[in-house]
Amino acid sequence: MSAVNDTKFQFTIFLLTGIPGKEDVYLWISIPFCLMYVISIVGNSVILFIIKTDPSLHEPMYIFLSMLSITDLGLSISTIPTILGMFLFNSREISLDACFAQLFFIHLLQCMESSFLLLMAFDRFIAICNPLRYASILTPWRLSKMGLLCVLRGVVVVLPLPFLLKRFQYCRTNILSHSYCVHQEVMNLACSDITVNNVYGLSTLVLTTALDSLLIFLSYVMIFKTVLNVVSHAECLRALNTCVSHLCAVLLFYIPEIGLSVIHRFGNSSSHLLQFVLGYFYLLVPPLMNPIVYSVKSKQLRARIIRVFINWRAFAPSFPPQGFMLCSSSYP
Repeated sequence: MSAVNDTKFQFTIFLLTGIPGKEDVYLWISIPFCLMYVISIVGNSVILFIIKTDPSLHEPMYIFLSMLSITDLGLSISTIPTILGMFLFNSREISLDACFAQLFFIHLLQCMESSFLLLMAFDRFIAICNPLRYASILTPWRLSKMGLLCVLRGVVVVLPLPFLLKRFQYCRTNILSHSYCVHQEVMNLACSDITVNNVYGLSTLVLTTALDSLLIFLSYVMIFKTVLNVVSHAECLRALNTCVSHLCAVLLFYIPEIGLSVIHRFGNSSSHLLQFVLGYFYLLVPPLMNPIVYSVKSKQLRARIIRVFINWRAFAPSFPPQGFMLCSSSYP
């Protein structure tokens, strides 16, 4: 469970933490996490299936939405199994290498999601502020390059994190405050100078999440400026309505992530309940809510989903109950 390195006590595992003092109701606590996991996987998979199989949805807005859904699937798969293992089976131990791998994928997918939300804001900006050039600017070739650049940016920014953590010894404590691993928390368990990690982590936060959120804010300033100049009130509302689902996704993603990052670095005296709520909210709620929000607000996407389920029910084999068949056969 631990090893000795020179004269220092070196932990070789970390211990995950659920909700202290609520161990007797862990089984009940796991139920909403199970539901969130199933809804996230099914919801994002349905979005991807609908967009892939319907040629009329092969537009920039829905292609960016499919990128967001892939990222949300990855976030759910990277985090919720560990959380469920904690609450269902009291599986608290995680090796250092597994922890570093998990935090790499969590931060990579978060960086990619931030990038895709920025691309979706750019899509809305072009569609509203420069609609005549929309098709010529957002061509399929440019969309694929934008998606690839977002992935490469995430890999380049996040890849150093596990290597910066791997050089440390962890001899203070090995107990994490959540049921998953993140860089901000793991680095605070090291018994070495973490100045480099702190500076690099803060720099990545500023250059990715903070910069993306600022650019999204500026894009919406220009969108609102353009919309307010529209004479027709109906046209103004219709243009703003196309941005509602994206604004919901932006708020669900950025507010808890920035808040938790600030708490981890500067809010040592903040309540554990606040850290717990934000810690699970910023990882679990966006993958859960994004497909629901977009399915409700997008009439075109909602119509395709309803049509698929109607066709599925129409072609599903329907057999009468066995008892009914036996009773019916007794009549002449």
